[in-house]
Order: sequence, then structure tokens, then C-alpha cells
Amino acid sequence: MKLLYLGDVVGRSGREAVIAALPRLKRELGADVAVVNGENASHGFGLAPDMADALFAAGADAITLGNHAWDRKEIIPYIAQQKRVIRPLNFPPGTPGDGVVDITLPDGRRVLIAQVMGRLFMDPMDCPFRALEGVLARVRLGVTHAAIMVDFHGEATSEKMAFAHRFDGAVTAVLGTHTHIPTADHHVMAGGTGFMADVGMCGDYDSVIGMTKEAAIGRFIRKMPGERLHPTEGEATVCGALIRIASDGRALAVEPVRLGGRLAPAMPSR
Repeated sequence: MKLLYLGDVVGRSGREAVIAALPRLKRELGADVAVVNGENASHGFGLAPDMADALFAAGADAITLGNHAWDRKEIIPYIAQQKRVIRPLNFPPGTPGDGVVDITLPDGRRVLIAQVMGRLFMDPMDCPFRALEGVLARVRLGVTHAAIMVDFHGEATSEKMAFAHRFDGAVTAVLGTHTHIPTADHHVMAGGTGFMADVGMCGDYDSVIGMTKEAAIGRFIRKMPGERLHPTEGEATVCGALIRIASDGRALAVEPVRLGGRLAPAMPSR
């Protein structure tokens, strides 16, 4: 099995690039499942229902969110109906939506996608470790599910790496989002869990993590609230990772995906 994961989609340029590239990527890479992080898709903050529909139409099997999950209020009733959009699992009990989605492939194999959010340098949250432990008490890699992928949405690479080591062998992959910068640490851990601290954003890299340079620079220099940040609209780089998965659900390889825009390209072989 192959699972394709695309990182934070930022603004119009990121949306358009992903919608254009995803059908081709799924076809050329032979991906059985495609997941997209959409929490920055709407002007850099949140996800609107029509944008989620467009990503699904392009071939996304699931969409993850993050700390900007509720920036577009229209997503609240939408997420209650559209179970393929998930928010972090470790939001407090009673939060709308769910933190996991169960996907059944045409051949009957089941794939579980989960998302957790980190607590270092982030908003206060329930424990991501305990949240996933609760899920894994009900499912088992290679028995109930052919693959289990976790999107860890967080700032600190140490927290992401500790999380991946804690669940090494129990999940197929832990892939990081939120920092918008692709890391070079993609590898398979000793127990067979694939890891990459951040798969990067799908957006314009002639920017400050997808936002206009002048406004972002001004905030650092003046240390005062400035104009609202807006996504840049230049050519986007589509960034993500492809996970090759063995029959027992463990990862065989983690390979970066980078297409278009300003970053050096990286494309796995089929």
C-alpha cells in the first residue's frame, strides 16, 4: 500500500496547486490513500466547506485540520456531517467533530487516519499521548487496520519525535505539520513506524511561512500588533510525503514529495 500525505495548504495559491496536482500525484505514484492538511486553506486561516469539497473532488480521502480548525465558523456544522474532515483528537471532550477517520479501500482493507496537536508552544490541550492510546486500545495495526497514520500538528520537533518513538511499531507513520517547513529527517524507526517532523506546506515559499513578507517582518521588528497577515499568491510548491507500507502495516519507506514553486523538486519513483 502507498499513502500520500500533503502538508498545510496555505491560501488560494496552495489550494489551486493541490487541486491541480493531486489527481496526477495519486495516479503517477500509485497512491491508495491521499490525505491533505487543510487548516490554512481559507486566506491562511481555517477551512471553508466549499474548499473542503474541492479538495475531496480532487482526490483527497481525508482532510486534517489543526489550531486554526474553527477560524471559519461554517466548518462547525460541516464537520459534524462530513466525517472525512477531522480535527485534533486531543481537543477537550464535547468539541465538534472527531479526531480519527476510518477509510475502507475498494479491496476491503481499512486505513485509520488520526490527528493530534502538540502542547509545546501551542494552546493548552489534553495530552496527545493519552489521546492516541485511547484509540489504539480499540484497533491494532496489521490486524484490524492495514495502516494507521497520525498527523502530529505542532511546533516542537522534540515533541513530535518523542511521540513517534512512543508509538513506534504501533502505527504506520507519524507525520508532522504546522511549521510549514519541510524537514530532512524522513526515515523509518526501529519498530517500523515512518517519521518526518514536518512535511512542509503547500503554498508560496517566497514568503514567511506562506504569509506576506512585509507584514511578517514588521511584527518581528516592532513587536506590536500590525496588519493582518495575508497569504502570498505566487506559485506554490506542493509539499508532502509518500509512505510505502508493508502487508503488516509497518512502513517500508518515507519519501518526500515536492512539486513546483521555489523549492528543489523531490518525486518518489513509482
